[in-house]
Amino acid sequence: METNSQQKYDALVKISQENFKAFLYDCDGTLADNMGAHTETYIKVAADKGVTIDGAIIDEFAGLPIVNVVEQINHRYQTSFDPQEFKEQKYKLFLEQYIEQTQPIDYVVNHLKNHAGQVRIAVVSGSSRIAVEKTLQILGICNLVEVIVCAGETEHGKPYPDPFLKAAELLGVAPKHCLVFEDGNAGVQAAEAAGMRWVRIDKL
Repeated sequence: METNSQQKYDALVKISQENFKAFLYDCDGTLADNMGAHTETYIKVAADKGVTIDGAIIDEFAGLPIVNVVEQINHRYQTSFDPQEFKEQKYKLFLEQYIEQTQPIDYVVNHLKNHAGQVRIAVVSGSSRIAVEKTLQILGICNLVEVIVCAGETEHGKPYPDPFLKAAELLGVAPKHCLVFEDGNAGVQAAEAAGMRWVRIDKL
């Protein structure tokens, strides 16, 4: 790893040294360096419908399920996109043209690899299961993840605590013994609501 990346890895190790029994990682923007690709697909789908959007809104609502992001776009731009249709078109574009370009955020991926087998491991994402599983395969860590919780698999997504609580339940670990790794406000809010400690990997 590069020096800066090594420093961030060391910081993650230090933060996670307490008596945690499970690590719960977000996927996009936390394990996978793919937020630029996700932003581009939002912009492209909107453009195909004749609307120009600023990619900053995607960063602003990072971590929310796609349908909720589309609702925010509709509100901000006074558009009337069908959230479900938009989501399907976005995923199709992402899976066909972008996902193979996914790169690891190496200090987080290495943290997961080096702790697998020592603590329980889950990935909790606002993306679809097909996209998350493919991403984890590309990153080479799919076999290290015991539990995956994705968009639509709980009644509420982030920033509600439901996805993290479901992951903890499936792992058999109490929320207070879980540490969450996130890159967005929605994920942090969800972790806090679930009674879990958290770290913003993009703030190290």
